[in-house]
Amino acid sequence: MPLYHQNVPFRTSLLLALAFLLAPVFGAAQTTNSSAPSLASNWKQVEDAMGRPGQMQPGEVIKFAMPRKDLHVVLDGVVIQPGLALGSWAAFKRDGNVAMVMGDLVLTEDEVEPAMMKLQESGIHESAIHNHLIGESPHVLYMHIASQGDAVQMAKAIHDALSLTKTPGPDPPAASQAAPELGFDQKQVEQVLGHSGKVNGGILQIGVPRAEAITDSGMTVPSSMGVATALNFQPTGNGKAVITGDFVLLGSEVNPVIKALRTNGIAVTALHSHMLMEEPRLFFMHFWANDDAVKLARGLRSALDKTNSSK
Repeated sequence: MPLYHQNVPFRTSLLLALAFLLAPVFGAAQTTNSSAPSLASNWKQVEDAMGRPGQMQPGEVIKFAMPRKDLHVVLDGVVIQPGLALGSWAAFKRDGNVAMVMGDLVLTEDEVEPAMMKLQESGIHESAIHNHLIGESPHVLYMHIASQGDAVQMAKAIHDALSLTKTPGPDPPAASQAAPELGFDQKQVEQVLGHSGKVNGGILQIGVPRAEAITDSGMTVPSSMGVATALNFQPTGNGKAVITGDFVLLGSEVNPVIKALRTNGIAVTALHSHMLMEEPRLFFMHFWANDDAVKLARGLRSALDKTNSSK
């Protein structure tokens, strides 16, 4: 009898034994994959508490955009669009059974006190209240929040605080449309800065993360939770744009960045903290200018080169 016929019973037994041993492993994997909820579904209760949908961000973060489309704010003759400097937001990240929330609420002067008290009553901590711009009309203030706790309870607290303001509710889903022409060379701006952006509501928004890890109260803070340098361009015609946003800086970087911005005709409008317990300690520098978009991009790039930002 040929050799392979002699080995058939042995080989069959071996295969059956392997199948028996590996079945629980493959079965468990299939069960895990089929029953594992998506990242978005993990946040359904938080979305319900916020009263609006969120968008998933890198680092398992969900972010809620709450643009102040109700405000008509003018600075240097330019009507500021929500995506330039009037975008309230809140971002959540879970770490085990605890969640972290960070955000920035855009408020009129008369909205600050009621919103603050409602947040305080609900255990949400404010980390800063200040200006980002200079000379805008009406005057706008920015209330930063940084807190830890139950994600749903914190979301409800933020919702209740915003209900005391004129912050609009979410827009109904809109049909997808082609992004409007910006009137300046977006590709060249992005090439100069070394980072690509996205067009949101007619505003080119570019985020530049820092290279080092950032923590707050021991929890890692992803860039999408407000610790990336934000560079926003709003077209003003003929290849020009107004720019604003904020540089996220170490203390040693503050004055080199001020010098780089001022040398390039970009005004510094605020320098302050947004957080309380972060490591390393960070400063946030806001800016403003209205000029040729590519020229301004070169000025911003000279300032970025003074920082430990991602390349």
